Amino acid sequence: MAKVLIIYHSRTGNTEEMAKAVAEGVESIEGVEVIQKKVAEVSVDDLLGCDAVAFGSPTNFNYMAGALKEFFDQSFPKMRGKVTGKPYVAFVNFMYSGKEALDAIENICNAFELKKATDGATIKGLPSPEALTKCWDIGNKLAKMAAK
Repeated sequence: MAKVLIIYHSRTGNTEEMAKAVAEGVESIEGVEVIQKKVAEVSVDDLLGCDAVAFGSPTNFNYMAGALKEFFDQSFPKMRGKVTGKPYVAFVNFMYSGKEALDAIENICNAFELKKATDGATIKGLPSPEALTKCWDIGNKLAKMAAK
């Protein structure tokens, strides 16, 4: 059974709602298990043990949350070359601009040599039903890649 790991940070609950929608999209694909964790609960072994990964963050000063950046900083030396080609997606919740934070996450994923499954989701403020559908869609696409 393929495993998709969803790693996220959320203060207001908006990014967590997005993570839940991504998880529902993953679960829609038969034979794929979803593991959803806050970034503070994630270990390097979690990332090594999954078949695909989704990263979610609110924006802080047009950048990803410090907790997610810290995870990347701490895990990179241990994972260099060990996750090459693993599919990923990213999703960002923002108030003013999400593009910079999404770009930063995707740039780091490129350094890890992860493979982008689909364009990420940037959602402003409280996620609308349409926004959550977009999150569901990226989870679904990620799960299809993990199941191959």
